[in-house]
Amino acid sequence: MAARELTIRECTTVDELADCVDLQREVFALPEIEISPVRHFIVTKNAGGFILGAYSDEQLVGFVLSVPAFLRGEKAFYSHMTAVKSSFQSYGIGRGLKWAQRTRALELGVKFVKWTFEPWKARNAYFNLEKLGAVITEYHPNFYGIDYATAATGGKPIGLASDRLFAEWHLESEKVTKLAAGETFTETRTPELEISVTPDWANLVKTDVQAALSEQSRLKDEFTAAFASGLIAGSFKRDDQEPKYLLYKKD
Repeated sequence: MAARELTIRECTTVDELADCVDLQREVFALPEIEISPVRHFIVTKNAGGFILGAYSDEQLVGFVLSVPAFLRGEKAFYSHMTAVKSSFQSYGIGRGLKWAQRTRALELGVKFVKWTFEPWKARNAYFNLEKLGAVITEYHPNFYGIDYATAATGGKPIGLASDRLFAEWHLESEKVTKLAAGETFTETRTPELEISVTPDWANLVKTDVQAALSEQSRLKDEFTAAFASGLIAGSFKRDDQEPKYLLYKKD
């Protein structure tokens, strides 16, 4: 199945939003108290946000939730959640949802979208920085509180801090505009700093919890120092052994 065979449309009815809640429960495997309820989706929609769903034969297989926001003195959307059904992952559905989100945001006069992701997950970093063209200027330690159980451990308590990087998606930047058009963007700047990350975080957590905690601490220290010195993460280098964030001076 390919992403082009899907239909992406706005979810508007209570039943459609309830399907998003069910999919959220399936994909993220969070405790029930952490699940965003139907009312949250309804309030978001009626406050000026939107929810886009990806459908295959009228079955919801993915969605992206866009919460209205006001950031840095301008209208924005906070992309609170993107979920894709496990059996439909790796087919470009998440990418299709994000580009549809960009299109809808621009139609609404919004040029800036922001969301969080886990710093140690190389695949997510590559997707956000290289496939979408986002940049990063903020690291927030323990953003949601301690994650005592994670999907990577099958629910086994290990006590990871929920550190997060904030992806900033400037929808009309040169890089984003080229990627949206299916063109290649070539970075001409020389990086001032590289921050390496483990190539397989899930396996590290399963096999060596202390090493995972040490990796988390290292990333926090390196990103905090880099951002304090005025650098911005604008690229990501894929590598089977040592993937890296590439950081540059702010323009």
